[in-house]
Amino acid sequence: MHRRNALSLIGSTIAAALAGAVPGTSLAHHGWSSFDPNRPLYLRGRVKAVRWRNPHAEVDVEPTPGLALPAGLADRELPAQVSQFDGKGLLARTQLVPRTDVTWTVELAPLTRMQAWSVAPLKEGETVEIVGYTLADQSEPVLRAEWLFKEGKVYGLRSSPA
Repeated sequence: MHRRNALSLIGSTIAAALAGAVPGTSLAHHGWSSFDPNRPLYLRGRVKAVRWRNPHAEVDVEPTPGLALPAGLADRELPAQVSQFDGKGLLARTQLVPRTDVTWTVELAPLTRMQAWSVAPLKEGETVEIVGYTLADQSEPVLRAEWLFKEGKVYGLRSSPA
């Protein structure tokens, strides 16, 4: 029994070391409780990289030079979603991302939800707009997307289409 526990401990240690050695595996996903839902933020920019995979799709977005909140943001039409919340109120409270000098990692939705919304995989070089939330401690330029605005369409990423 003692030997089995020792071998199990060694195996667990090796597995943990290997998981930590693979780039991005330990830091790639943040729990939703890490984000500040009371401060919606706006980002518009050019897609620099795409990771279309689970647990959710991610894109790196370089902010547009001279980024500003668009006029009429609070008046944009929002899609019907399964999850009911005050979307217009969120848009009215939306602020500009606090940093425009860095590339932002945007966590989108799981691939099944992206498919439910009929969102085609994003491509490097295209321009997107995001309204979402940053980490509560603002330690990294990361947004959890609430809405994705692309080519005149809006996709609600909190839940599936109603």
